[in-house]
Amino acid sequence: MAQIIDLNADMGEGFGPWLMGDDAALLEIVTSANIACGMHAGDWDVMAATMKNAVAKGVGIGAHPGFADLHGFGRRRMDLPRATLQNLVRYQLGAAQAMAAAVGGQVRHLKLHGAMANMAAEDADMARACYEAALSIAPDLIIMVLAGTAQQDAARDLRCATACEIFADRAYNDDATLVDRSLPGAVIHDPDQAGARMVDMVREGAIITENGKRIPTRIDTICLHGDTPAAVAIATKVRQALHEDGIGLAPFSGAPV
Repeated sequence: MAQIIDLNADMGEGFGPWLMGDDAALLEIVTSANIACGMHAGDWDVMAATMKNAVAKGVGIGAHPGFADLHGFGRRRMDLPRATLQNLVRYQLGAAQAMAAAVGGQVRHLKLHGAMANMAAEDADMARACYEAALSIAPDLIIMVLAGTAQQDAARDLRCATACEIFADRAYNDDATLVDRSLPGAVIHDPDQAGARMVDMVREGAIITENGKRIPTRIDTICLHGDTPAAVAIATKVRQALHEDGIGLAPFSGAPV
């Protein structure tokens, strides 16, 4: 049986007249879209327009909540009380649900953004707090997790529908977390390198770290970031490389881990 994989991208991250990334081009390539909810990026008009385009292209819609940090693009770590963190997730998911409904779509998955995601990848209790909050208002939601991390552990404990994600343009530490963006080589800019490593990881069923370590994991979806200069080129090359290796593309089903 041929392998099937989902391609997702973070998008809707412009704000007012300021654009970020080529969402229209990415929506021609991906099968799932993680759309910013106005806290780390995006606004109501950007959300609505991006979701409308996703519906038109048949791309699955996901809420992409992050910390309330427009200036830092949600990449600065914050220490929030559990209840506040949960309400922050609920607030953003609710906005995403409303905007999706207004354009004839629906939110089918949730993926944490930036520092919120990185912290949850290291702390299963934090990840569980975020996921419980989301599931409290959308019980059928698919939770997208960083494969092999505490996020996946939390989703497994909750027995919720899950999609396990790897990254095309980010280097990995030996504990399956992402190399800090401040370090050399953390972000991959070469489309050919990105395409080849994704084929290798999908075929091996493992995350391949910067040191060459293999971490076996379920892989359901590949993230193609939309906020880098080479984003569309990388997305195009990854899709092409998967196709040439006989790996099919389709939205993830969201089976529990």
